Formats: sequence, C-alpha cells, structure tokens
Amino acid sequence: MKVNQSEFIISAVRPEQYPDDGLPEIALAGRSNVGKSSLINRLINRKNLARTSSTPGKTQQLNYYKINQDLYFVDFPGYGYAKVSKEQRFAWGKMMEKYLLQRDELKLVMQMVDMRHEPSKDDKMMNEWLRHHGLPLVVVATKMDKIPKTRRAKHIKVIKEALGLRSGDLFVPFSSEEGLGKEELWDIITRHARVDKYAPVEEEADHEAGETVQTAGDDNY
Repeated sequence: MKVNQSEFIISAVRPEQYPDDGLPEIALAGRSNVGKSSLINRLINRKNLARTSSTPGKTQQLNYYKINQDLYFVDFPGYGYAKVSKEQRFAWGKMMEKYLLQRDELKLVMQMVDMRHEPSKDDKMMNEWLRHHGLPLVVVATKMDKIPKTRRAKHIKVIKEALGLRSGDLFVPFSSEEGLGKEELWDIITRHARVDKYAPVEEEADHEAGETVQTAGDDNY
C-alpha cells in the first residue's frame, strides 16, 4: 500500500476521546521493546512519525495514527514492563480490554512478538485471550533481521508452537530494518480494513513543511 498521508491524532485514555469518524482501526499490541514504533514507521515509510525511545514503558495511552484518511493504527501500551506498578498495569489492562471488546471500529489486532526469543508468559496469555474472544488476529514476529537466515525457520517454528498456532492462523515474520514482510502485512491489513490498497490517494504531504504531526510515543513498549 502506498502511504501518502500519515499523522498522529491523539493519545486517548477514555472512549469519549476516540475518533468518531468511523474509520477502521488496526490495533498493535506487544511487550515492551518489541519494536512497534519501528514497525509503524516502516509501514508508512517515515523515520519518526512514531518516535522511538530508550525508556521502556513510556507510552501509557492508546496512540492513534491516521493513514491516508482510510484507517487508523492504534498503538497500545506495552505489556510485561516490570518497573510499572501493579496498579498502573491493572489500569492499562482494563483500558485495553474495554477497547478490544467494545470498539466496533476495530478490524484487526497485530500481536507483535520478538523473533529472537520464545514467546513470554505475557505473550502467551495475550494470544490466548485474543483467540478466546474471537478477535481477528495476526501474529507479527519482529526483528527478523537479527536472526541469521539459516536459523529463521527454527525460530518461527518455536514461536508457532509456543503460541499454539495452526496452519490457517495469520503469521508474518517482519524486519523494520530491511522491510521484510511489509507487503504481506499490508495485504492482511487492507483486507481486514476493507481498504483498496491500489485506490488513488491525495498528493503526498510535504513533511518538511510540517503537514504531519509527530507523537511522543516510544519504540520500547
């Protein structure tokens, strides 16, 4: 999909803050430091719309990014960050649960896991919860470029077995550095959002003129 427009809209914590224009929404969920901001930036061909940071757990809201006036990426707070208090983790969990179960505009959840490691307990719990509630799901294994090509198949097998994925489940190995998996992931996104990825879009925004807005999100959640 060719992205000519992308902008940060809002960091929301309550349903009344969510956009009300009815556009389809694609949620991104994953552990701290899994690389969600880097994935967003690679998908939209921008370096820093979703800013990266060395401080895990920084994002504490649902960050909305509008893409081509067609859909939203909704970036979730990262789970599994130890330095966040139990009270804060509980509050985040309730916010995300309410969104996932009640948001009609939600069309797909991208659960991101680090391809270098076996899925964590939190990864497994999130995957089980999403599947239990029948939410549309694609598992995205990030940081593929960090794994030698000869070992990637083994790492993919470990992830699929740990999460109990079956042959028909959606799974995309991805590299934000090299762009591997980008087209496959866009195909899945546009199919679920029912967006024509070949539809004409408005003339490309002049990023240097400041026509897009940047957010204070981070890459370590």
